[in-house]
Amino acid sequence: MIKLADDVSSGDHVCAVPESVEHLGEITSGFVAHGLARGEKVLFFDDDGAADGLLRRMTEDGHEIGEPLRVGQLEILPEEDTRRTFRTPLPDIHAGITGEVTRALDAGWTGARITGQMHGALAPGASGTLPEYDGLLARLIRENRDSLAALCTFDHVHFPDESIDIMRALHRDHLAVTGAYDDGLLRIVRLGIGHARLAGEIDHSNRPKITSLLHQALDGTLRSADAPTDIGLDMASVRFIDVASAVALVHAAEGFPSTHRLVLHRVRPRVQRILDRCGAAFSPQLAFDDAPPPVGPPGAPGR
Repeated sequence: MIKLADDVSSGDHVCAVPESVEHLGEITSGFVAHGLARGEKVLFFDDDGAADGLLRRMTEDGHEIGEPLRVGQLEILPEEDTRRTFRTPLPDIHAGITGEVTRALDAGWTGARITGQMHGALAPGASGTLPEYDGLLARLIRENRDSLAALCTFDHVHFPDESIDIMRALHRDHLAVTGAYDDGLLRIVRLGIGHARLAGEIDHSNRPKITSLLHQALDGTLRSADAPTDIGLDMASVRFIDVASAVALVHAAEGFPSTHRLVLHRVRPRVQRILDRCGAAFSPQLAFDDAPPPVGPPGAPGR
């Protein structure tokens, strides 16, 4: 079954194979934020700095993390504890997670959900194989189907293709892969007609894709009587843009008809400075907005 990250509920045991680091952040942010909104306790197993990426992306997505961290609704298991967990006998892991679910319910949370890095299962000294750990997790969810959900991510950086194929086959539920483009440096996700979100870095390697995206978006809005007149790019997760790409964005906006604008949403100060130096402030068809762009309904073109 195919699910969205914000559609996972208690009793779900979902597999995802992210296409890039940006995709991993997108997936985990949605999964964790949805659990927090449902009043669940969220436990994240950190390794190789994955928690830093999660918290950064949640902040970029506009999710409140300070209070959940303070009150313990969002708990990040440190790297050394995550690695120690995978060296713990499987029965003890079962007892530990069962206890976490019980404590979450006793504390007044509506349930619990877990996610994070699992490549410690591949390390020397691990107490089980990757399928054995996953089987244990599946058992835990069956035993706590009204109060536990899990997202298992298997990225190509930490897991060999053979292991990924095995884990895909072992999971019934998978996260939907949405995106217009992902080259490992920049990820583009369409939000609806005329709007998209960018994450990562923009340079000479993906500059033509941005230009093509804008041309397609403008063409789509011009052909639709109900489409908005603004073409919007959410830039909250864009951490770098080179000068030539900034110039290309300004030139693209200048090519818009007078009835339409290119609106850049939630631009980071560093990126804003580069755009300003490249003439953004003097382009009447280019605007900036600190609010996120509107999101089209599910099933909207481009989603």
